[in-house]
Amino acid sequence: MSERTDDIRISRAQPLITPWILQEELPLPEPEAAAIARARRDIAAVLAGDDPRLLVIAGPCSVHDPAALLDYAARFQAICEPHGDALLPVLRVYFEKPRTVIGWKGLINDPDLDDSFRINKGLHLARRVLLDVAALGLPAASEFLDTTFGQYYADLVSFGAIGARTVESQVHRELASGLSMPVGFKNGTSGKIGVAIDAIRSASHSHWFPSLTKEGTPAVLQSSGNPHCHLILRGGSDTGPNYHPEAVQAAAEALAKQGLPASVIVDCSHGNSEKDPARQAQVVSSLCDQMEQGQGAIRGVMLESHLVGGNQPMAAPAALAYGQSITDACLSLEDTAPLLQQLAAAVRRSA
Repeated sequence: MSERTDDIRISRAQPLITPWILQEELPLPEPEAAAIARARRDIAAVLAGDDPRLLVIAGPCSVHDPAALLDYAARFQAICEPHGDALLPVLRVYFEKPRTVIGWKGLINDPDLDDSFRINKGLHLARRVLLDVAALGLPAASEFLDTTFGQYYADLVSFGAIGARTVESQVHRELASGLSMPVGFKNGTSGKIGVAIDAIRSASHSHWFPSLTKEGTPAVLQSSGNPHCHLILRGGSDTGPNYHPEAVQAAAEALAKQGLPASVIVDCSHGNSEKDPARQAQVVSSLCDQMEQGQGAIRGVMLESHLVGGNQPMAAPAALAYGQSITDACLSLEDTAPLLQQLAAAVRRSA
């Protein structure tokens, strides 16, 4: 009897729905498709400096309660409406969480928050949430962590992000080269921006890479390259925060040296807030001062914000406080509103 050598550490397998079937069950209506395409063009224009508005990507660290996210979305949209001349609001809709060791991996992987990993349910929920956000007329941003999940919902995303833990990954650079929307690459967890600039350059080129077709068939896809990739400054463990004037100017110069647009998005959370959500206000104040003093490289900001400030330990859904993060601590929407007004005023004064 021959010794087994294949799948010796795989204990179970479950069938996975195909992207084509999910899109057939939850189709994208034409009016929403047109709005998403328009939002992608607008975001690209803002990041290129062809649109004077500031891109503002705000929302919970991660989605664990779709109802609370949609509640936040409607309120966020209403707060931003008076600032349409100055801000381009985009809702943060993040379904996957990269973990340093272990932990909850996000709505797609574990929608019931109980380690049951009902991924087919999670994919349905993710697509349904994005459809509901699109119906509000609000563009959505999402991080692409698993390199195949995007086939299930990328048609509903207006801005994609590659995170600090995956910015050095060749497969994520290849993925970004084929995504249909503008993509932001965060600097690495250390804070160094060189890896993100390399990623932007790589993603602008054509690549061949393995993935899934919409029918769920393994295939090798060829991308045409993504000309709308940009740098996200999020601070880091070695460099500390990198939203200060010197860091923003250095990033702009490093981009220009590589022949890339000298424009950056600043993540006001993570390393730049040193994990304290209240410090996002300090980051915003600095960015407003820089814009008013003529720093044109700042084309967007990211804010972690939810209905209720702070965060809470993960528990059974019925035991959780409504509208509060179960991952990174967020700024409350009440405390976010003045920051949006401050950003809008700075954009108007810098025009």
